[in-house]
Amino acid sequence: MACLNTLKQEIRVLENAFPKTDELFQVVAASVDELTCRFISKTGKKYDIHANITETYPHSPPVWFAETEDTNVTNAIERLSNTSGRDNHVLQQVKLLLRELCAAYGMEEPPDLEDRLDLVSVPQVINGSDVIDHHEEYEDSEMEEEEEDMEEDIHLEMEDNSSSHAAQKDEGIDPGNLATLDRLKANQRQDYLRGSISGSVQATDRLMKELRDIYRSDSFKKGVYSVELVNDSLYEWNVKLQIVDSDSPLHNDMVLLKEKEGTDHILFNFHFKEMYPFEPPFVRVVHPVISGGYVLVGGAICMELLTKQGWSSAYTIEAVIMQIAATLVKGKARIQFGANKAGKVSGQYSLARAQQSFKSLVQIHEKNGWFTPPKEDG
Repeated sequence: MACLNTLKQEIRVLENAFPKTDELFQVVAASVDELTCRFISKTGKKYDIHANITETYPHSPPVWFAETEDTNVTNAIERLSNTSGRDNHVLQQVKLLLRELCAAYGMEEPPDLEDRLDLVSVPQVINGSDVIDHHEEYEDSEMEEEEEDMEEDIHLEMEDNSSSHAAQKDEGIDPGNLATLDRLKANQRQDYLRGSISGSVQATDRLMKELRDIYRSDSFKKGVYSVELVNDSLYEWNVKLQIVDSDSPLHNDMVLLKEKEGTDHILFNFHFKEMYPFEPPFVRVVHPVISGGYVLVGGAICMELLTKQGWSSAYTIEAVIMQIAATLVKGKARIQFGANKAGKVSGQYSLARAQQSFKSLVQIHEKNGWFTPPKEDG
C-alpha cells in the first residue's frame, strides 16, 4: 500500500499548492483515480486538463488529455507520456506540465514552484496520525517500496476508500458489461506480470475509460449503437449503428435491410494504435455497401476529425460514433442492396482498400484543404 499512500500525500500537496483561487494553475478536482487541472493563459483563457491515474501507476505515468485542440497544450501533454521513474509521479508530472505550458505561452513559472511542491512542507495523515515525510527517506525508500509492492499495487482500486471510487465508476453498467471490464483488467494484469503487454499503457487505459463510459451512456443503453471487442482486444472494435435520423432516406434503407437480410445495423470497424488518444482510430464501414455519406471506396470515411490534422485527444469514442452517424445522414448515404451479395462485399469493402483510399484522400486534402460546410448545414 506504500504507493497508494504516497499518491494520497502527493494529491494533498497539489491541492494545497494550487487552490481553485490560483491565478495561473488550479487543481479543480483530485482523487486517487483522476486529476483535473486548469491552466490560465495571460489572455485569461482557461484550459482544463485531465489525468487518469492508471492501474500500473507509478510504473507508468498518468494518462493526460485536454478539452482543447490548442497545440501548445496537446504538445505539453504528449511529452508527459514519455517519462519514467520518479517523473511518473503526479507531483513531478504537474511540475513538468506547468513548466511546459508556461514556456509555450511565454509566461514565467511561479518562482516558488519547487517550494510549493515540496513533499516535506505538508504534514500527511495516514490512518489518523500525522506523519512528516523527509526527502531523503522518500527518495531512498521509493524504489525499494515499489519493488516490494509491485504486484500488490498494480491496482489502485484497493480496500480503503478506493473501493468507493470503483463503485461510482461502475454505477449504471449492466452486469454483463461489468464482467467484460473485469475480464479485460484481469487479462491486462496477467500480460503485465508476464511482460507481454500489447499496445501502450497510455492507449490501453484511455480505451478502458472510453469503453466504461460507453457502457454507462444513455445512447448505448437506448440501442442507438452497440460495441463488441474483436477477440477481446481493446485495440479493435466492431461498432453497430442501429438508429439514425428517422426522417432520412438512410433510415428507410435500414428498415428495408432488416426486412430483406435480417440485419438491423450498419457495421463499422475501429482500429486503434498505441499512440491513441494522440492519433485517431482508423474507421471503416464493413457492411452494408453504402453510396454517398462521405463513404469512400473500400469503406473508409471522409471526415477531417479522423485525420491527424483534425483529431483532438479530447474527443470521446461515443462522440466520434455519433458524428459519423450525422455525417452519413448529412451526406445522403444510401444502402446499395445489389452490392451486398456474398462475393461482391468482400471484393469491394476490405481493410487494405479502405486504408489505401483513405491515404489518398488525406494527401489530397493536405494539399487543397478541407471544405467547411455553412453553419446552417450543421
